[in-house]
Amino acid sequence: MNGEKLKAKIVIATHKKYRMPSDDIYLPLHVGAEGKTDAEGNELDFGYEKDNSRENISQLNSSFCELTGLYWAWKNLDYEYVGLVHYRRHFSMTRKSNEPFENVLTYEELAPLLKKYKVFVPSKRKYYIESLYSHYKHTHYSEQLDKTREIISIKYPDYLASYDRIVKQSYGYMFNMMIMRKDYFDNYCSWLFDINFKLNQELEMPELSFFQGRFYGRVSEIIFNVWLDYQITIGTIKKNEIKEIPCIHMEKVNWWKKGTAFLMAKFLNKRYEGSF
Repeated sequence: MNGEKLKAKIVIATHKKYRMPSDDIYLPLHVGAEGKTDAEGNELDFGYEKDNSRENISQLNSSFCELTGLYWAWKNLDYEYVGLVHYRRHFSMTRKSNEPFENVLTYEELAPLLKKYKVFVPSKRKYYIESLYSHYKHTHYSEQLDKTREIISIKYPDYLASYDRIVKQSYGYMFNMMIMRKDYFDNYCSWLFDINFKLNQELEMPELSFFQGRFYGRVSEIIFNVWLDYQITIGTIKKNEIKEIPCIHMEKVNWWKKGTAFLMAKFLNKRYEGSF
């Protein structure tokens, strides 16, 4: 990058050793690092930054998922733009090759866009025959969203109209992936974690499976859209200041299995018990 100072840093949330993009814009982060050891009992070390360093909530990773990485980025990174992606899921501006890692968003591609856009999001995920609320109800537990709405109504009542509008949509920006100008990133994280910490205090669901217990990240996928909708509504962020970037998977997705699970959830009330 010819000595240019990076204006952006994107954290890659990962819980295991994995191939990582070589571009300097990326920072692999071992999420859920707190208390993890290898077969010899030594502290587990993939050679990445860990989310239990500096200011962190690593101990909540079993239920907060990649949000412990988001929190770490919020508290510990100082760049004009900060973002979060996943080790298996990245932004991609162009298809250059059949090799997924050749198509991952680069700083060279992103830098010219920073002057024009405040927020970068993955392309909308569309459910077509489900609203965001009904899909969540069929695949997880609607009580989690209902409690979140209650918390928003008390702590952030101005956001309630956005919440009610968003959950009725059949599409949204998902995966907790985003790149945002740091002031907006800070605003979002302050709002998000205030809600999630309150949810963590007030909602008791002790009988959940390990997979279903990771619901804070799933709730956050939906309410990111609430936060963004409210910013648009009050004019803090204009629609033309938001850039959608396609999301690519680094591994093959079993679309048959995924589609079958989606239909079984909707029509047979069979909740998800694993990722696809």
